Amino acid sequence: MTSDTILFDINETVLDLSTLRPLFKAVFGDESVTSTWFTMLLHSSTVCSLTDVKTDFASLAKIMLESLAGKLKVNLTDQMSYDILNAFAGLTAHDDIKPALQKLRLAGFRCIAFSNSSLQLINQQINNAGLKEYFDDIVSVEESGSFKPDYNVYQFAANRVHRPIELLWLVATHDWDTHGAISAGMRGAYIDRSGAPYHPLYCQANVEGKTMGEVIEKIITLNIE
Repeated sequence: MTSDTILFDINETVLDLSTLRPLFKAVFGDESVTSTWFTMLLHSSTVCSLTDVKTDFASLAKIMLESLAGKLKVNLTDQMSYDILNAFAGLTAHDDIKPALQKLRLAGFRCIAFSNSSLQLINQQINNAGLKEYFDDIVSVEESGSFKPDYNVYQFAANRVHRPIELLWLVATHDWDTHGAISAGMRGAYIDRSGAPYHPLYCQANVEGKTMGEVIEKIITLNIE
């Protein structure tokens, strides 16, 4: 059986978080804290996975926003919090996404959105970004009761899309997610959107590239060989 199914991480990989930067600058006076907040969110979700804390990504996003405001001594109002979190559902897609997904689907691949976000939020994000026609299915970790990079979450996704885990690809711009997927038995494709070095102690990606187009070309080539 060929590897005809590709899972795509959504936040940062497919959708551009820079859309949030003006909102963070308006509230915190510094747009760079957008990345700080998202890193805190990912750290918190990992801690919850390891310690079996049952929650959802939206709740953690709000908690981490309040935590960031506390650390920076910013008076975060309910309206400010709502504006930022609501905008999270309206992120735009990176410019290289639609052409790449279209090419993959024409080549016979199934494209699956796969995120730590709730199913409701992923659907909103995909619809608002105009990507609904490009994905064959949407998988949220919420039914698994954990978050990526928990091994069980990747196995859950494999069961959900009815494919052996070793025949699945995960495409992500996070080295920890790529590492998690490969550790669980998937093939990993890494997009270097930030320029930060890939963690040398993590499982190295099967393919790497600077853009989604570059990465999917390599996946298609490997699938033909």
